[in-house]
Amino acid sequence: MGVIGRLVGAPGAVTALGEAAKGVAEVFVPSATKRMELSAEAQMAALRQLGEEYQNPALGWFDRLVNGLNRLPRPMLAFGTLGLFTYAMVDPQAFAYRMVGLNAVPEPLWWLLGAIVAFYFGARETYYFRNRGVVSPFAAGGTGAAAPDENAALEEWRRG
Repeated sequence: MGVIGRLVGAPGAVTALGEAAKGVAEVFVPSATKRMELSAEAQMAALRQLGEEYQNPALGWFDRLVNGLNRLPRPMLAFGTLGLFTYAMVDPQAFAYRMVGLNAVPEPLWWLLGAIVAFYFGARETYYFRNRGVVSPFAAGGTGAAAPDENAALEEWRRG
């Protein structure tokens, strides 16, 4: 119990007086905390609405075709590499002849090919990194450990 509560003799009266003073003060100066909370709620509502708009996009034939083409390069690279090993075992002379042709490719062209492949896979990785699921319980609408209005340390101090 606080000193003022002991002097007045009624801790409930001190709390009521503090709440009344807070209410009067908020008439003249709006609560910055309340304004920030309302702003955060408005932003979360806007983000939820935006997410709902793109939850189930209507895909046309062109979108499905492009999605299918985007899925081709990785399997083609993997199966192509396995095909090269098979080709080297089936016809080693023809394979060696073609590898001599690859050896004639200038080095800047290899750098360009490496950059194209790196940017393709890097862009895909960045896309999936940016569009991963939300982990925050507040953004998903769930309840977290404590509501924003509660202060665990203050509640413990009041009980003690």
